[in-house]
Amino acid sequence: MTERDVQTPESLLPLTPAVFHILMALAGEERHGYGIMKAVEANTEGQVTMGPGTLYGSIKRMLASNLIEETDERPDPEMDDSRRRYYRLTGFGARVLSAEAERLARAVRIAQQKEVLPRIPASGPEVAS
Repeated sequence: MTERDVQTPESLLPLTPAVFHILMALAGEERHGYGIMKAVEANTEGQVTMGPGTLYGSIKRMLASNLIEETDERPDPEMDDSRRRYYRLTGFGARVLSAEAERLARAVRIAQQKEVLPRIPASGPEVAS
């Protein structure tokens, strides 16, 4: 049995911000490196920009931890560069991302209880009085 076989999602928490944002960028969609960088920037409304060193160093560690995998699938070859490598979440990576999102949500709830953050009302239909 290898170390990877006994890893649980919680054993990798907390994630670094770079790893969290990369996993978020890959949630539901395969992307190449530049696509990941642009998705992180868009998802964070420009608050997080990731350079190639951070991106590819993180990708290397995430591949080794079985959070992501390289995919052989490619879009239309005429519209894509064959040198690009595409990545996607593994099932384990999706579970780790979910566990981290839950951990962060708990932290937000605590911040709201302590009035560090305002409580956001649950969305729903407005009730007329």
